[in-house]
Amino acid sequence: MPNTGITAIALATLFASPTLFAADLPGKGVTVYPFQSTLPEEAFQTELVNRALVKLGYDVQPIKEVEYNVAYTAIAAGDATYMAVNWEPLQTDMYNAAGGEKKFYREGVYISGAAQGYLIDKKTADKYHITDISQLKDPKLAKLFDADGDGKADLAGCNPGWVCGSVIDTQINAYGLSNTVAQNSGNYSAIIADTLSRYKAGQPVLYFTWTPYWVSDVLKPGKDVVWLTVPFSANPGSQKDVDTRLSNGKNYGFKANNERVVANKQWAAQNPAAAKLFSIVKLPLADVNAQNQRMHAGESSAEDIQRHVDGWIKAHQATFDGWVKQAAAAAQ
Repeated sequence: MPNTGITAIALATLFASPTLFAADLPGKGVTVYPFQSTLPEEAFQTELVNRALVKLGYDVQPIKEVEYNVAYTAIAAGDATYMAVNWEPLQTDMYNAAGGEKKFYREGVYISGAAQGYLIDKKTADKYHITDISQLKDPKLAKLFDADGDGKADLAGCNPGWVCGSVIDTQINAYGLSNTVAQNSGNYSAIIADTLSRYKAGQPVLYFTWTPYWVSDVLKPGKDVVWLTVPFSANPGSQKDVDTRLSNGKNYGFKANNERVVANKQWAAQNPAAAKLFSIVKLPLADVNAQNQRMHAGESSAEDIQRHVDGWIKAHQATFDGWVKQAAAAAQ
């Protein structure tokens, strides 16, 4: 057997016990540079992958937070190793622009069924019978959501540079809302915190959000807020002809997304244990929502997040150990 960093005896030991001798770990001597976006709520799913990489012997550096486009560029160039938050299909153009399959290793789905779209408070929706965002072409309805006094509905939107912001702008134009609706771009965490404050004060709110994220655990769809449909599909770039209708016939303007792990392709080829890990990790969307809600409630320090990871691993020890075992086996 060629020397691949893990011996047959060590592999047998691994399957008997989750612990390997350090000298036999497939990641020994290899450094990992994980990236994520500037959203602190993405740290949990990234740190969970990091923890498995550490078990495999990799030298995992602290997560670096950058904008998504910077992360793709850095990973493609080999300046970063991986990120666990590739949104598909939302970020398809960003992924392809950085090199696509020629530059990236991407196998498996980490988190599935991530929803996105527009919501308003249920009280206003019921009172004015608002179900579709195109109804906000009516200046009287749009003015209900005017928080800054300019006569337009204020839609809590995305950080500059996020693809969702481009989608929102495209849809505002496509649905004839340019004169009555304005996307508020900026730091999403600050914008949505202001939205929540206005909701608690009994004021109408209009916002974009996604899952997994804490917002839908605080403002519960169907109880506190309602999803708005869109009149037809409208997306920028290569997604312009994509039909965003869901299987139930509803169209919320965004297809359900998967979050996938993307890594530098050359690095993944040289590290089959890590590549295998990236392809098999799976995390329930509800678990991310629940952890994000704990962060929103105040458990948001780096220590808190590590404790959340500890708790998830302890509650799913067999699953976690299985990831490590399968990944180590791939290094034969």
